[in-house]
Amino acid sequence: MSADLDRSDWQGLWASDFDQEDDATYGDTGHELRSSDFDPDAPLRPINWNLLSADEALAEWMDLDAWVDWLRKTFGLSPAVVPPLWHRHDELVWELSALHTHWLSAYDPDSSPSSPIGWHRDFAEARHRLREWVSTAGCRLDRDRPTRQTTWPGEAPAETTTEVEITDRREDFLRFVNDDITARRLVEERARALSSPHHSPPIQRPSTGHGSRAEAHDL
Repeated sequence: MSADLDRSDWQGLWASDFDQEDDATYGDTGHELRSSDFDPDAPLRPINWNLLSADEALAEWMDLDAWVDWLRKTFGLSPAVVPPLWHRHDELVWELSALHTHWLSAYDPDSSPSSPIGWHRDFAEARHRLREWVSTAGCRLDRDRPTRQTTWPGEAPAETTTEVEITDRREDFLRFVNDDITARRLVEERARALSSPHHSPPIQRPSTGHGSRAEAHDL
């Protein structure tokens, strides 16, 4: 995909039988919330970003982005709580994703009538964590810098990071998602190649955890 992405570039990623009449929206943000992977009968589950396939990640990114946009507008959240480039900070992605899943569960028609107040209580606590992480990272409305990393003894020095100016939040998000999906597809292709009967089995080595979301599939 081209780096210069806009809304029209993503139309092909939705199923051809996408029903605009039956489209679910959060408020009036105008973002479609159903992708080709949307299944209204699928049980709600926690989202583990380390284990998502490329197709799953695409659906979750677009859904989460629409919800976060609705969230910040509905509750008047400042950039000190949810900055424009939240998607580039793992700590914010995990927190917001958990809030999203919690919200879906709380407002499910089959949930207890008191579930929403529980979500609001947890949302209040989450805002304190979000604010702390945003402050630590130094995120602002018009500028962003990568999350600071502490180098432990014996580790290679962390790469020097610089502050970047934010000129188009939407374009940055689409480019980020495109890069993430591309990385996941490459890992999946490598996994398929390694599982091929014509490929010699790799040497097994102890797992040291996930270095990134895309690396979760790396064999």
